Amino acid sequence: MSNRGLTWLNALTANGTAADGFIPSVKVVDDTIGNQKARFIAVVTDENNAFPRARKGEVGLLEGWNLAKAISEVVSQDKDCDTKTAIIAVIDVPSQAYGRREEAYGIHQALAAAANAYGTARNAGHPVVGLIVGKAMSGGFLAHGYQANRLIALDDEGCMVHAMGKASAARITLRSVAELEKLAATIPPMAYDIQNYSTLGMLWKYTPVTNAEAPAPQDIDVISSILAEALDDIAKDTKRDLSGRLNNGNRSASLEVRQQMAKVW
Repeated sequence: MSNRGLTWLNALTANGTAADGFIPSVKVVDDTIGNQKARFIAVVTDENNAFPRARKGEVGLLEGWNLAKAISEVVSQDKDCDTKTAIIAVIDVPSQAYGRREEAYGIHQALAAAANAYGTARNAGHPVVGLIVGKAMSGGFLAHGYQANRLIALDDEGCMVHAMGKASAARITLRSVAELEKLAATIPPMAYDIQNYSTLGMLWKYTPVTNAEAPAPQDIDVISSILAEALDDIAKDTKRDLSGRLNNGNRSASLEVRQQMAKVW
């Protein structure tokens, strides 16, 4: 089980105040970035989670609703404020929680509520930054962080982004993991490493650190500075949507397709 999410949350919010009223697997801390108020949120491991499928950092039913609560709180509190609280999603999620109970009780609604809350906050003027410090996989990532104005990642082999884990992808495609890794070497969307993911245009920035598992003081300073840069960049952007992702890396081809389709239609 990875504890990167909790490790980086604690490192970045040493002087923050933990918010009450959330389950153990969703940590919420209120702090500042520079002079701006910020709410940091992470989904972490909980070996005593009532849902066994959500004990290793997965985003499950309870996690989805608690993420939505954490974000909706600041949107409501800042409704009449000119300066909106920043929302920082610290991301290390291996997947959504797979289970019959989760499906029966509506995990799709819980995760949709979380994604909607992030999108609502962004559209309401809250700067939203996703910081990938570990895995950003599947529905867990879609619910926690993918709706951010800016995505930042550590340049580290422990940071991975994909729709599903390698073993699952191998079963679905009737290939071996080794065969998938060979394909990933030439097809960026099939790769898991953060370097290939950066070519797809989603990341605003990614940066190396000396120790992703146990960040040193200089690592914390670097990431804190990048978070502040991201907030400044968002403040200068007149758009609140995610269209900027189409202008980077291989995504420029997607933009061209959209433009040609718009001409036809």
